[in-house]
Amino acid sequence: MASPELHVIHSLPKRGFTDHALFGMAVFVFTEVMLFAGFISAYVIVRNAVPPGLWPPPDQPRLPFERTALNTAALLASGVLVWVAHRASARRGPAAARLPLSLGLALGALFVVLQGAEWASLLHQGLTLSSSQVGAFFYLIIGTHAVHAVCALAILAWCWAGLVAGRFRPARFGAAQLLGSVVVLVWPGLWLVVYR
Repeated sequence: MASPELHVIHSLPKRGFTDHALFGMAVFVFTEVMLFAGFISAYVIVRNAVPPGLWPPPDQPRLPFERTALNTAALLASGVLVWVAHRASARRGPAAARLPLSLGLALGALFVVLQGAEWASLLHQGLTLSSSQVGAFFYLIIGTHAVHAVCALAILAWCWAGLVAGRFRPARFGAAQLLGSVVVLVWPGLWLVVYR
């Protein structure tokens, strides 16, 4: 027979420690951070194994580090605005999130468009997946980040559409903001390692 204490504990309402959407996104984000850590580790090992002066190969275009600073600024500003939108929705209600979320989405989209233009330019200059290890690593690492950026934008746009339609869900927005934050926070490391 069960003790009275156990009976009382089982009769209490069950509560989770966090929302399922947020927890699921946190698990996903952890695996994605590990994925990027693996990519960067492989890139650094291969780059450091090449004799000095031969990375990138002389016949390959140089990655546009300075020009990509503009893209980076747009993405970082986007992340800050999405964070502001999340705080505004928690403190003052969903309507307060509309403007910063709209601006954050616009800057995130600007980042993706500028990255696309950069890719087109690099492809035109001869940097492809098969042209060198630089091209292979660049398109693998930066391409994977681009896919994540587009997915984060799509999920944030879904939250924005819910906000506009009056069906805002804070837990969904929190999960979307977590993914967006990881996309934003991983980028400077990728930019500083891969583009230099």
